[in-house]
Amino acid sequence: MSILRPGDEKFHYSDGSHKWIPPDPDYDQEVWDEQVRQHKHSHVRNERPKVRIQRLV
Repeated sequence: MSILRPGDEKFHYSDGSHKWIPPDPDYDQEVWDEQVRQHKHSHVRNERPKVRIQRLV
């Protein structure tokens, strides 16, 4: 599970899914798409690994 930081709410609906349509109809869709992609990538960067790998010695 990722952590939402202040300002992240503009990229999310109330159910936690990502908004792929910009909130302002005059906003450039390609710019918004790139911002959402970068935002989603920030979730991955801040996520802890779900599986721990143990080395057998």
